[in-house]
Amino acid sequence: MRDTLQRICETYFEKREVVKEVFKWENDSLVSVCASVLLNSGKSIDSTQLKACRQLLKDKTGVFSNFRQTMEAPFASMMAVADNAEEKLTKTLKYYEALKQQFWGSEYLVLAASILADSVAEWDVEKKAARAKTIYKLMKEEHPFLTSQEDSVSAVMLAMSDKPDDHALVQDAERAYQILKQTFSSGNDVQAASFVLALAEGDIQEKCAKMVSLYESLKNTGVKYGKYHELATLAALSILPMSVEDMVTDMVAVDTCLAERKPYSGIFGLDKKTRLMHAAMILSCEYAKSEDANIAAMVGTLAMIAAQQAAMCAVICASAAASSASAAN
Repeated sequence: MRDTLQRICETYFEKREVVKEVFKWENDSLVSVCASVLLNSGKSIDSTQLKACRQLLKDKTGVFSNFRQTMEAPFASMMAVADNAEEKLTKTLKYYEALKQQFWGSEYLVLAASILADSVAEWDVEKKAARAKTIYKLMKEEHPFLTSQEDSVSAVMLAMSDKPDDHALVQDAERAYQILKQTFSSGNDVQAASFVLALAEGDIQEKCAKMVSLYESLKNTGVKYGKYHELATLAALSILPMSVEDMVTDMVAVDTCLAERKPYSGIFGLDKKTRLMHAAMILSCEYAKSEDANIAAMVGTLAMIAAQQAAMCAVICASAAASSASAAN
């Protein structure tokens, strides 16, 4: 394993400990996504800082707010890495209200508002929110039964794109969807991956071919990547201008490193497919900051954000499903 990969794995586990100290009862998948947020910042965030952000969030939002529950730990982590935690919270709350003029309030919309708050000026937020709703409607026209609340995050990210033609953006995603469906069966998860590919520059067929090649190459090495909610994170990794061969080598190395430590080791550890998704998320963070790989900063940042938001959406989905099952019982 390259020294840089060894270091990022060690740092990732250190960040997990920081998150776990503050959010002792959160599930391990959510803790892992929060750790990646801290990891990517490059900042030395300790549990005291994270705890202070959690308290600030509690002070400024109600117990039933969508900023709490599943999103409490992730958003507190996002506040902790911001230059000014209180300003980050205030701005995101404001952007969330702007998005609520276009979408139903949800935990997904909190994530969308946070992404928007990091990238868009206040004078432009209503315009971006309106564009996101237009894109969402176009998505709904293509797939009325697949498109749901979680796709509001993808709609917002597409609305932030420099690509000016909304119809062309959605059509690119649809072409990706049709190509990927030849390999992957889960319609909703393929749709999520197609939105990630549509965000990146380049020929859509070539981007799909690279993602499928990455999936098949991993399988040929004996590492079977998941074909469901894990796909969007794999798509985010695949848009980076690294060779498939290098990605596979690094993915296997990071996966092996993760497998040796909790919460990935042992019978009761996170499953192999979740572990691989987290390996892809960590690699997206590593590649986004790489100086030697000659990666364009925008592409790297896009991949990193897309990988984190995809993993976070998967956690929110799982949490919602668990809550529904509990309520039914």
